[in-house]
Amino acid sequence: MTSNTLPPIALLGTGLMGSPMARNILKAGYSLTVWNRSRAKAEGLVGAGATLALTTAAAVAASDIVVLMLENGGIVEEVLFASGAADAMRPGTIVVDMSSIKPAEAQRHAARLADRGIAHVDAPVSGGTVGAESGSLAIMAGGDPADYAKVEPLLRSMGRPTHVGPHGAGQLAKLANQIIVGVTIGAVAEALLLAKKGGADPAKVREALRGGFAESRILDLHGQRMVERDFVTKGRSVTHLKDLDNALDAADRLGVEATPFTTATADLFRGLLANAGDLDHSALLVELERRNSIQN
Repeated sequence: MTSNTLPPIALLGTGLMGSPMARNILKAGYSLTVWNRSRAKAEGLVGAGATLALTTAAAVAASDIVVLMLENGGIVEEVLFASGAADAMRPGTIVVDMSSIKPAEAQRHAARLADRGIAHVDAPVSGGTVGAESGSLAIMAGGDPADYAKVEPLLRSMGRPTHVGPHGAGQLAKLANQIIVGVTIGAVAEALLLAKKGGADPAKVREALRGGFAESRILDLHGQRMVERDFVTKGRSVTHLKDLDNALDAADRLGVEATPFTTATADLFRGLLANAGDLDHSALLVELERRNSIQN
């Protein structure tokens, strides 16, 4: 890796999260090559200073660090190993996978890349599109400490990184985050539904709870969306369900037998998606209303 200048970066995946992340990388002064399966989503970054690559191999060939921001583990595996990306990387390249995937998948990818002389750091994020745009993402990184140290300055251009352990640990931390967020969204929705059913004003109940032990960013942000019934997608329910299912898979692999809160919340998301579609994850309220035969 280049020592005296900023290393050249490739970013594969420039969707809702990847595009603002790319802009923050460019603002930090890095040279950046971008690729996306839907070319139009990457073309918009050219005006910000990025170089557009038409293939994954072209994107990574001259890059010291390759950042992935893709939808799931299957797509990560396809892009890395079926599209020719890994074959085009030079030994010593570091792959930073910021996608949210299964810990076992991250460990498997790290092992396959190591066989090629390529390092791997799994670094999923929390903060949504708002955090991606403001460069304030919470970034949970797993991998070799020396590799993490090399990519930490890049990660700081996108948010607040923390090294949490070996390969796969970043993904475990992200799953822990998604359990807490999902279960808390469900709790806020259930509480506001109960208040409304009993004749209390949900907006006033939320206001009354602010500052007490129930205070949280979920009560603040998602509670407000529930009160306003603003379910335009800011955090996709289908993505949150994927993460909860990945958490249940990790729990099974690790021998954690009782996961009642994660299991129940995943079931709520499944119902929401089946009956109302891929709304914002605060729309768990809608699914609870349906199950209680409450018309809004």
